[in-house]
Amino acid sequence: MQQNLTLKMETDKYEIIAEGVKAIVVIDKTQSGLKYLVSIPELSKPTQVLLSELKKRLLIEVTISTTEILDPKVIEQVKQRFHTSANLILDSLVPNLDKEKKDFLIGLVLQEMLGLSDLEFLLNDSFLEEIVVNSSSEPVRVYHKKYGWLETNITIKTENQIQHYANIIARRVGRQITTLNPLLDAHLITGDRSNAVLYPISHKGNTITIRKFARDPWTVTDLIKNNTCSTEIFALLWLAIQYEMNVLVSGGTGSGKTSFLNVVAPFIPPNHRILSLEDTRELQLPKYLFWAPLTIRPPNPEGKGEITMLDLLVNSLRMRPDRIILGEIRTQEQAQVLFEAMHTGHS
Repeated sequence: MQQNLTLKMETDKYEIIAEGVKAIVVIDKTQSGLKYLVSIPELSKPTQVLLSELKKRLLIEVTISTTEILDPKVIEQVKQRFHTSANLILDSLVPNLDKEKKDFLIGLVLQEMLGLSDLEFLLNDSFLEEIVVNSSSEPVRVYHKKYGWLETNITIKTENQIQHYANIIARRVGRQITTLNPLLDAHLITGDRSNAVLYPISHKGNTITIRKFARDPWTVTDLIKNNTCSTEIFALLWLAIQYEMNVLVSGGTGSGKTSFLNVVAPFIPPNHRILSLEDTRELQLPKYLFWAPLTIRPPNPEGKGEITMLDLLVNSLRMRPDRIILGEIRTQEQAQVLFEAMHTGHS
């Protein structure tokens, strides 16, 4: 009985879908430990040629403006345009192609041209909390909710490809990552947090780290059920927030600070104006709250255009806030802003 239970915990198998493309994930035991294996249908050489032709035709027929590239809100509209055009192109190239195969090919094209290619499968796995690209010489690693750190069978072929992915992420939030500015903190369209570091700052090669947030937000009852927090603690926090006291949420990396803050923020009365100040967008508050999120902006390559946390705080006081939420505090300057925010008299 004990042996069977152990064997069951060592292997797992489930399906994930990214842009309509299905893949099977297998958690497999190997000599070096558990591995995360993604299995997608292999493409024959004729299909690869067809896919290449489809991409060429789409580049010619579908135009994307600079505004659309920088605006994450319209990405779904852009995808729909690509999908419609790809359908027409495939009908002209292969008239008798069935719908299932057509959707599969279009999904692959969308992943490669508008997404992060094979990484899109990992982004659509709800069991993953972290996705780490160390360099092109190492396989991608993931942190699984059930099994911890796992090595995958996905590798990114070149350092240029990793930098290309980092550029895609940066452009979506109106930022740049270059040899002059080799560090990037940003968020994806999905709301997940991303960090990138380029070579030679990262000695092994270009790196990308993606922290995935739950697609179905945590609630107070969820944290009570899984024994993260007791009803008494939540009652105390509710009173503190209701009566406009200052509250600090602190903890180590990955301990759940942002998730916890997202859970307790709805204790703020819905008729109170909330301003959040962050260096990277992480907060995801309910739509019914009266909330305006603000984020800092790093300087451009000429050293101009920087918007600091202090700038946001000073400006927020002209926006008649009832509550001010400061995102993660990492530096001495940001800690000073925290106390400046408290001194304003706002909760």
